[in-house]
Amino acid sequence: MAVPVRNISAPGYGDDQPIKTDMRAMSVATSLFFMVGFLTCLNDIIIPHLKSIFALGYGEAMSVQLAFFTSYFVFSYPGGALVDKFGYKKTMVVGLLVMACGAVGFIPAAHFALFPIFLAALIILAAGMTIVQVAVNPYVTVIGPVGTASSRLNLAQAFNSFGTFIAPLFGSVLILGNAPAMITPDRLRSMTEVARQAYRASQASTVRLPYIGIALTLVLLALALAAIKLKTTTGVSQHTQDFRPGAFAEALSRPDSIWHHPWLLFGAVGIFVYVGAEVAIGSLLVNYMGLPQIAGLRESTAAYFLMVYWGGAMVGRFIGSAVLQKVKTGIVLGAAGLCALLLIVISIKTTYTSGLWIQTIDLPHLHRTLYIPKSVPMFSMLAIGFCNSIMFPSIFTLGIQDLGPLTSKGSSLLIAAIVGGALIPKATGILADHSGLHPAFIIPAICYVYIACFGLAAIRRPVASNGLLVDPT
Repeated sequence: MAVPVRNISAPGYGDDQPIKTDMRAMSVATSLFFMVGFLTCLNDIIIPHLKSIFALGYGEAMSVQLAFFTSYFVFSYPGGALVDKFGYKKTMVVGLLVMACGAVGFIPAAHFALFPIFLAALIILAAGMTIVQVAVNPYVTVIGPVGTASSRLNLAQAFNSFGTFIAPLFGSVLILGNAPAMITPDRLRSMTEVARQAYRASQASTVRLPYIGIALTLVLLALALAAIKLKTTTGVSQHTQDFRPGAFAEALSRPDSIWHHPWLLFGAVGIFVYVGAEVAIGSLLVNYMGLPQIAGLRESTAAYFLMVYWGGAMVGRFIGSAVLQKVKTGIVLGAAGLCALLLIVISIKTTYTSGLWIQTIDLPHLHRTLYIPKSVPMFSMLAIGFCNSIMFPSIFTLGIQDLGPLTSKGSSLLIAAIVGGALIPKATGILADHSGLHPAFIIPAICYVYIACFGLAAIRRPVASNGLLVDPT
């Protein structure tokens, strides 16, 4: 006979379920989500900048995301091992320090103006972000009632989106805005090796100071986190043996493993295609808006409009956090997937004609006149950011729902699936090199078809149980 038991393996279930959300822990989590979002989105500024400096094709430029997001797959298990050994807080501190090392790596990369050094620095930065996310994503789901885990993770992810919202402004002003005038790839190839390297070093130097500031911020955040005391869900002061993302390989030796849970496996595919689609679109948007048939914008101007894409995700997550308190996750996820698909189709099937809105931005130390094109394909693509908003936290919570003691292993599998951000943008970039950037977005469109189907299928799924049932016999 199956009876409810006190579950020490998956806190947040059964008798261990807290009545209220731990707001102090939530505050720490939101600050980490902010930094992860900020640095991830900054890649969308770095990619077109490096593409111009080194005269790269779209496929070559997507090597940035290939290197960055492959780290999520490679370092998810080591990150889980750190959670297992040291607990949530120490793992987050280690992750922040590794991120700081990656940011420091941009200094020699800019000095020598070598693309491989930039990639190495990004890999180290992403390794630290993986370690942080392996700890913080499941932590948010267990610091409050299980029934509102999706809403809570959406709220935390909203601060991730706030980071992605302001990163384009930061990058446009401090990186692209300070860069010397770009030259054409043909002229770059015609220069002598000495002159070419001097040009590249001059262009790359604009990333040095911003990433020094980022490195110092990460170190200060790590020191502040180390100085405070975080309550674990089991009451153990330091170690967190209860929730171990990254240790899913252990489940292979047990009769019940993560591979016997189809919703988790489908959820992993969902994370793979969602991250891949979001990153592919975000990484190519600056170049996409520069196409004459889309908007014909300069890189520095297009970077401002990138804020609309990531700002939509931020607003959507705040709204989604409230909506998911009342509406089933599957309904919201399915609707978001269908809307994203429709917007891509509209963007692919339309072109920019003519017309501008003129808007003056007057802020301290910033006075710009912004020319806003009346472009249906451009704003259709930007609006996808709003649809993306609730996808990651919704897929994540549907994937780990009712896994009980396998929750930690399932969490690690979902984090590892972020590797989609490496492979799908690379495939999109290669297609863009062969068929053009405009039609290349058919790959993200296919991803949203899957997400919509996953969400619609989840509508009839029972709600999460509040207890873990085991058979004592």
